Amino acid sequence: MAGRAVLAGLLAAAGSVVSLTATAPAAQAAPPGERDVTAVLWNWDFPSIARECTDRLGPAGYGFVQVSPPQEQIQGGQWWTAYQPVSYRIDSRLGNRDEFRAMVDTCRAAGVGVVVDTVVNHMSAATGAGTGTGGSPYAKYSYPNAPYGDGDFHTCRRDIASYQDRYDVQVCELVGLADLDTGKQYVRQRIADYMNDLLSLGVAGFRVDAAKHIAADDLAAIRALVDDPDPYWKQEVIFGAGEAVQPTEYTGNGDVQEFRYGRDLKRVFEDENLAYLRNFGEGWGYLPGGGAAVFVDNHDTERNGSTLTYRSGANYTLANVFMLAWPYGAPDVHSGYEFSDHDAGPPSDGHVNACWQDGWTCQHAWPEIESMVAFRNATAGQAVTDWWDNGNDAIAFGRGDRGYVAVNHEGSSLTRTFDSSLAAGTYCDVQSDRTVTVDGSGRFTATLGPNTALALHTGARACGNETVASGASFGVTAQTQWGENVYVVGSVPQLGSWDPARAVRLGSGGYPVWRADVDLPAGTVFQYKYVRRWDGAAGVTWETGADRTATVPASGRVTLTDTWRG
Repeated sequence: MAGRAVLAGLLAAAGSVVSLTATAPAAQAAPPGERDVTAVLWNWDFPSIARECTDRLGPAGYGFVQVSPPQEQIQGGQWWTAYQPVSYRIDSRLGNRDEFRAMVDTCRAAGVGVVVDTVVNHMSAATGAGTGTGGSPYAKYSYPNAPYGDGDFHTCRRDIASYQDRYDVQVCELVGLADLDTGKQYVRQRIADYMNDLLSLGVAGFRVDAAKHIAADDLAAIRALVDDPDPYWKQEVIFGAGEAVQPTEYTGNGDVQEFRYGRDLKRVFEDENLAYLRNFGEGWGYLPGGGAAVFVDNHDTERNGSTLTYRSGANYTLANVFMLAWPYGAPDVHSGYEFSDHDAGPPSDGHVNACWQDGWTCQHAWPEIESMVAFRNATAGQAVTDWWDNGNDAIAFGRGDRGYVAVNHEGSSLTRTFDSSLAAGTYCDVQSDRTVTVDGSGRFTATLGPNTALALHTGARACGNETVASGASFGVTAQTQWGENVYVVGSVPQLGSWDPARAVRLGSGGYPVWRADVDLPAGTVFQYKYVRRWDGAAGVTWETGADRTATVPASGRVTLTDTWRG
C-alpha cells in the first residue's frame, strides 16, 4: 500500500502550532497494484497474525494486514493500554521484537504487507510512576527509555476543552495523555527513528493514530525524516462539522481515514434506502477517493456506536459487501472480538487459536466478506456501470466487464433479469457458491433471498469443485459509434450457424476491446467473423477478409485476440 509519489515539496518546520494550516494538495498515496484491501487484525498477537497471513489473508487476496501498536506500553488488561506507549521498544503483550520480525517476514512471503498502527501523538496518561510491558520505568512526562523528559511535551497540561479551538485540539491533552511537542526537532527525529526502525524490519507503512491532534505541518516534517521516501501513510483524522481541524489539511501527507463513510453506511442500512448510494463517496462531499481510507467500523466506532458492528447482523455483512464492491477509497476490514465491557482487552492476551473461538469474531474471514476481496482485486480500476435500483433497498451495479454485484436489503426475495457488461459464459456467484449463466447480451436471471447479495467476477468462473467450461474467449478491438454494437457469428450453433440474427453480442465494458465467452465442446474446430449492428436497426455490417478459424483445446478455453478488419 505504499504511496506512489514522493511529496513534491516538504513543508517548512512548523512554527506556532496554533496558526491556521491551509488545505494541502492530495499526496498520491493510493495502494499499489490491485490488492488494496487491509485486514485489521485488531489486538491479535504477532504469531497469530503470521499464521493468518499464510493460511487465509494471502490466499484470499488481502494485500495488507494492519497490526495493533507494537511498542512498549503501560501494563493492564484493557484494550486502550496499547495506545499509551512508554518507549519505542517493540515489546508489548502482543509479542517481542523477534516475534514481530518473524511475523513481518511471514506475511511478506504470503504477499501481505504489514501496516503498523503507530502511536506518536502522545505517551501515557497516569501521573504515577510505573513499569512498561518491556520493563521500562516511566512517569508522566518522564520516559527514560524513549527518551523523553518534561521539556519534550506541550505546556498545555489540561484536557481538550473545545474542538472549535485549534490550540486545544493540537496542544492540550487528549483524555489526559502526555502530549508530545511535535514542533520540536528532537521529538520529530525520535518519532522518525521509531518509524525507520519499523521500516528496517520490513513493514509497508503506518496508520498514524490521533493524527488530528498533531499539526499537519509537523507530520510532514516527520515524514521528511523517514528513510523510505514513499511509505504508506494512513492518518486518523476524524471529521467534525465546524471543527477547527479538518481532514483536508492532511491529504498532502498521505491517505486520510474518511469517518463519514462508516457513519453514513450505518444510517443508510438502518434507516434509509440503498438506492441513495448511487453516487456514494465524493458525490457525498467526502475526501477524494484516491486518498481516502474507508471502513464499515473500527475499534473505536464499534464501541461508541457511531457505525455498524459485528452485532448488526445482515446490515453489517451487506455493508462490507458493498464497501468491497464499490470503487471509492482503500478499504479496511475490521476484525476484532466480542465484548460487553467497553474496556475489555483481547481474549488470551491476543493469541488466536482459531477463528470464531474464544470470542474472536474474525469478520475478515466471514465467507460473504472474504469472498469479496477477490471481487475487488478482479475489478480494480473499473468504473461503476449498469446501475439499477428499485427506488428502495435493492441495488445492483457492474464494474465494467469484470464484475457485477447485487444487494437485496428488502424483507422479501428478489427475482430479476439483470443487465451487465460481463462477457457471455458461466460465473460463480461467490456469495452463494452457485453458478450463474450470462448470455451474449450480458443478461442473467437470478433470485436473491431477503438480506442477501450476489457477486460475479471474471476471477471466479466455476464454483466449488466445478471445472471451467471449455470454449472460446473472444476479444476484438473495434472502434464504434454510440448505439453501435459488435457481435460474433460463426459456423457452429453456439455462434448462430452463420445467421447474424443469432450472433453473440460482445460486452463493451473494456472498450475498445469487446469481449464474450462462449461454451463449446473440447476439440471443436470452428470458423467465425465479427459483425456490427446498430441498436434497433435491421441488417449488419460484416468485417472484411476471410473467415477466422480456431480450435477449442482439450481443456479450458481458447483465447482469441483480434482486431476488427474494416
